[in-house]
Amino acid sequence: MDVQTLKDMADVDICTVSKESLVDIRDVKIDSSKGQSERLSDYIRQVKNPYCFQCNGIIVKMNFSQSEGTLEEKLAGYFSSI
Repeated sequence: MDVQTLKDMADVDICTVSKESLVDIRDVKIDSSKGQSERLSDYIRQVKNPYCFQCNGIIVKMNFSQSEGTLEEKLAGYFSSI
């Protein structure tokens, strides 16, 4: 996945995005026996857009300030903890 694709995903407007086009985060299953990079890749493959998804019918948009690190750093930190 390239930088422009990630930027486009981050720029999704939750007021205009189709809820049906978003993955329900409750359906994403991560195999904790896999390595960190495999879990990260599997998560992104399943969720399709790591910045915007739905949870129980509610659209959720993730936002990170640059001072907090990149999405990749946040996801890597999360997947190293499980």
